[in-house]
Order: sequence, then C-alpha cells, then structure tokens
Amino acid sequence: MIISLAIILIFQLTGELLSRLLDLPLPGPVVGLCLLICACLMRPALADKLRPVTQGLLSHLSLFFVPAGVGVIAHLGVIRDYGIGLALAICVSTVLAIGSGALVFAAVARWTGADDPSAMKERSDD
Repeated sequence: MIISLAIILIFQLTGELLSRLLDLPLPGPVVGLCLLICACLMRPALADKLRPVTQGLLSHLSLFFVPAGVGVIAHLGVIRDYGIGLALAICVSTVLAIGSGALVFAAVARWTGADDPSAMKERSDD
C-alpha cells in the first residue's frame, strides 16, 4: 500500500515539476494524472498494482470536502452579507457558461456540416 501511494505521489510530483518547468497552462496534478494514465496503459501490471489503493482513496473521496465545509462555516458572516449577490453571480455565470457552450457547439456543428443530414449520410457511406 505504501509503495502504491508513493507511486501515485511521484507521478503527481513529476507533473508538478513539468508544469512549472515548462510553464504549462495545466495544473501539475493534472499533468501527473495524464502521465499516470499513460504509464498504466503501457504497463497494465502497474494499473493492477495501484487499483486497491485508488479504490480505497475514491471510497473516501467525501473527506476532501471537509475543508470546503470548514471554509464555508468560517466565512458565514461574508455569506450572510453577500449571499444574495454570490448566489446571483453563480446562477448567472452558470447560465452564461451553458449558453456559450451550446452556441459554440452549434457553430462547430454547422462548420463541420454535422447538422446537415445529407452530409452525415455522405460521411457514413465513405
């Protein structure tokens, strides 16, 4: 178990180092996770070795929300004073994000011809 956790943390550290050294726009843990996935694909035995530890971590994933809950309780005064504005900002930004995603999806579908049924039929015949 210790070795499996060390392997996971080594990949995270490697990702953090690469992210900082190469000035990547991705966080280090994401880079490390991508490296870990590639390593597991190249060596399935590694995935088998890590599986029990990763399943254990995932089964206790809710513990990672404890610090966020503590942060909310610690800032109840701010939430009480600005809660309506915060809720409104969250709702408006969510609607704008969904709407802009839908518009981009529709534009890409038009651009690639995916919304044209005849173009789809021609592609499937190829």
